[in-house]
Amino acid sequence: MRTRRIASLASLATAMLIALPLPAAAPSPPDLNGVWSPVGGGARGEGAGQPLPLRPEAKQRHGAFNAIVSPTGDTPGGVCLGAGMPGMLMGGGGYPMEIIQRPQQITMIFELHGEVRRVYFGERNAPLADRVPGRSGYSSGRWDGNVLVIETSSLVEQLDQRTTPHSAEAVIVERYRVEGPDSQGRRVLVAEVTMTDPEFYTQPVVFTRRWTEVPGGHLLPYECNEELWIRRVEELAEKAGRKLP
Repeated sequence: MRTRRIASLASLATAMLIALPLPAAAPSPPDLNGVWSPVGGGARGEGAGQPLPLRPEAKQRHGAFNAIVSPTGDTPGGVCLGAGMPGMLMGGGGYPMEIIQRPQQITMIFELHGEVRRVYFGERNAPLADRVPGRSGYSSGRWDGNVLVIETSSLVEQLDQRTTPHSAEAVIVERYRVEGPDSQGRRVLVAEVTMTDPEFYTQPVVFTRRWTEVPGGHLLPYECNEELWIRRVEELAEKAGRKLP
C-alpha cells in the first residue's frame, strides 16, 4: 500500500512538472558579421553639429590646440593616423567597416586608416590592471537581449579629436540594434552612443550612427603612421611660436 501511494505521488509530481509552462528561451544575438556602409557622411542626433558642453578649461585647451593645427588644415588623418574613439564612429565619410563576430569577441575593422577595435566578452576580458590606455581605449561587450552594449574606457586624452575632444577619464557606451529592411531591402545597424567625461564636459555627449549592410562587401587596405603626425604637430607649434597645450 505504501509503495503504491509513493508511486501515485511521484506520478502526480511528474504530471505537475509537465504541465508547468517552460521558461522562454533567451533570444539569440543577431548576426552582425559582414561589411556595413555608413548612412550619410557623419553622426546624426544630439551632440552632432551642435555646440559641445565643454567646460571652460577644456574649451580653452581645445581652442589652443586648434590654433596650432587649423591654419594649415593638418589633421591626424592627413598622416593616416586613426581618429580613435569616439571619432572613428562619427566621421569616416563613405568608408565602410567590417564586423567579425564570435561568442567571446567582436572585431570591428574600419577601412579608413585601417582602425581596428576588439570588443571582448565575459572571461575573455583582460583584468583592469592589464588594460593598456590608447586612442581607441579598451572595449568590453555584453548582450542585452538583441542589443549589443559596448563600454569603452582606458582612453588617452585627445585634443586632436575635432568634434569630440575628451580626457583620459572618458567612458563611452554604445548600444547597437538591427533595424530594417530599408528601401533597398538591406538591414540597418543603428548605434546610440553616449560619452561621459566630467573632466571635459558638463553633461554627456550623445549621438546616433547608422550603417547599411553590404552583401558580399570587402574592405580595401589603408596605412597609418602616428609618429609622423606627432612630428608634424611639433613642427607646427614651433613655427607658430607656441607651446603644445
